[in-house]
Amino acid sequence: MRFGTVPLAEAGGLISAHTVRRADITLRKGAVIGPEEAAGLARTGLSEIVVAALEPGDVGEDEAAARLAGCLRGSNLRVESPFTGRCNLFAERPGVLTLDPTRIEAVNAVDEAVTVATLPRFRPVIEGEMIATVKIIPYAVPGAVLARACAAAGADALAVATYRRRRVGVVSTRLPSLKEATIDKTLRVLAERLAPTGAAIVAEARIPHTDDAVAAAVTDLIDRAGADLVVVFGASAIADRRDVIPAGIEAAGGHVAHLGMPVDPGNLLLVGARGDVPVVGAPGCARSPKENGFDWILHRLLADLAVTRADIVALGVGGLLMEIVSRPQPRAGGAVTGDARDPATDD
Repeated sequence: MRFGTVPLAEAGGLISAHTVRRADITLRKGAVIGPEEAAGLARTGLSEIVVAALEPGDVGEDEAAARLAGCLRGSNLRVESPFTGRCNLFAERPGVLTLDPTRIEAVNAVDEAVTVATLPRFRPVIEGEMIATVKIIPYAVPGAVLARACAAAGADALAVATYRRRRVGVVSTRLPSLKEATIDKTLRVLAERLAPTGAAIVAEARIPHTDDAVAAAVTDLIDRAGADLVVVFGASAIADRRDVIPAGIEAAGGHVAHLGMPVDPGNLLLVGARGDVPVVGAPGCARSPKENGFDWILHRLLADLAVTRADIVALGVGGLLMEIVSRPQPRAGGAVTGDARDPATDD
């Protein structure tokens, strides 16, 4: 692509590089300069204009953006018509955004003329939400550059994994220190979390804080109630793999994949399973409606995406979330006397 100043008499058919306003004439940036526009500007005394001119093999900005967006588009996404070198991708259904960061980075590394911006990986999205934008910086790119960018993108680099698990069972363990009202509120908050995903609580059990009771409740929720995901809220936070909740999951015939996560609030989360049904030991902060590490894992599991130990330990960068007012011992300091650990707000 050629770019620069040319005599107005030679500008016909070329692209106006900038918006030009003279008298009652407005020539928009990116517009093709026609004979009438050129003549009108000449009558105002303008003699030169900055233009862009495509060369053989160049691909115009809109066509280039649309072609690259089409390569990136995977399942449950739609591509809107390009404009001014930009092409946006939107979620067609609610779910979790999946992408390969290395492929997006590879596209952006091809040439400064080509850019792709996305929402964060595994971001929960709703129908109609914009998840990515392709922007071609100049008015055209060489066809070879576009070809390299499309090759780097591969096929289906972006997609939305839709929510598939709909039947959630909830276990709440009891101790004398935990009020029934706290359990009631916890269930309401979880129901609100689930609503945008189409999932719902199908059954709940309130049991003593013992591993045998946890085992029986998990088994019943899966085998009798048909839960395809189980969340366990402990009256006391999980302190060790040998504690009540992990021991109860294993006694039910399940296993613990990982305990703890580098996300705060949310450190004391447990991920396990019984058969093909995920079982989550929720951290105390999951009783709050504010975003915490529990949200990150819950949405992935509802979308039937695997959550491995490697997935969890990779969450540390960006895992420091906003402080929560209800935290008994703020991270920034402050004296706390006695036993300040509260099961309703513990990590």
